[in-house]
Amino acid sequence: MLNIFKTEGTSLKELTAATLEKGAWIHLVNPSMDELNTVTDGTGVPMDFLGAALDEEERSRLEVEENCILVITNIPLLIDENNFDTLPLGIVITQDYFITVCLKHSDIFSHFRSERSAFFDTQKKTRFLFQIQYKVAELYLKHLAYISRHTDRIEQILRKSMQNRSLFHLFEIERSLVYFTTALKDNGVVLKKLLRLRKSSQFQHLLQMYEEDEDLLEDVIIEDEQAVEMVEMHRNVLSGMMNAFASIISNNLNMVMKFLATITIILAVPTMIASFWGMNVRVPWGISDNHPLGFLYVVIFAVASTSIIAMMLLKKEQL
Repeated sequence: MLNIFKTEGTSLKELTAATLEKGAWIHLVNPSMDELNTVTDGTGVPMDFLGAALDEEERSRLEVEENCILVITNIPLLIDENNFDTLPLGIVITQDYFITVCLKHSDIFSHFRSERSAFFDTQKKTRFLFQIQYKVAELYLKHLAYISRHTDRIEQILRKSMQNRSLFHLFEIERSLVYFTTALKDNGVVLKKLLRLRKSSQFQHLLQMYEEDEDLLEDVIIEDEQAVEMVEMHRNVLSGMMNAFASIISNNLNMVMKFLATITIILAVPTMIASFWGMNVRVPWGISDNHPLGFLYVVIFAVASTSIIAMMLLKKEQL
């Protein structure tokens, strides 16, 4: 999908590929080869710059050529309620155009629509770049807040009943946090490189950075670092939670096995007595074989012996 926008005054106007104007924002989402060729022919941007963000495994990086700059940023992507992933977003900046390339639609660009056009300008490319980066960091924080609430709900379920499904959900969330950590740290490296090279001659003819832009970039770096710290905190909490539940499950299993072993010992006493006196042997204590209460005496002896063993185990807290 190819969309072209341009800020005119305080409004955002959508253009067609045939009327590509300077200062336009070219937005590509899962573009076809024809759309990529159209943008390449109209802007002069190399095809490998546009195609870099179409590789799902592409890491955050900064690349500079004579007539354009490529910034790859990893953005968060919600797959389902337990699974998150990251996706590369390519931002290509030339003297005349601002180009974004992504494989899938992201909530980040919902902030850059006509109803919010007063807050950004497609022709102020440096500030627009940092505004997008700021929204990326905010989206990470938004997803982390959701993960925190969702983890609390799963914890409440596990406190009531140890379900394998809930444990798998925690594992999926922990895996998502690993993706977030890697992506945020790579994004931070790119942001700091932009901050260091803001006065380089390679950038000045493409990105004019004013004091307000530098302040915005510093805010983006702070947001990114805050997101990294929150991800690390959630990972540590989640790891501790999973270790605690694993210990609880192991302890519960030990208690069940201990209880079953104790019951086996207790039941072995009457079984042994019944095995001895159920054969053709004389009943002890001088009772004749035909005594009407002989069976009752044996049962009473078995019950008494079993009770004594049970009390001994109970006293030792084995039951």
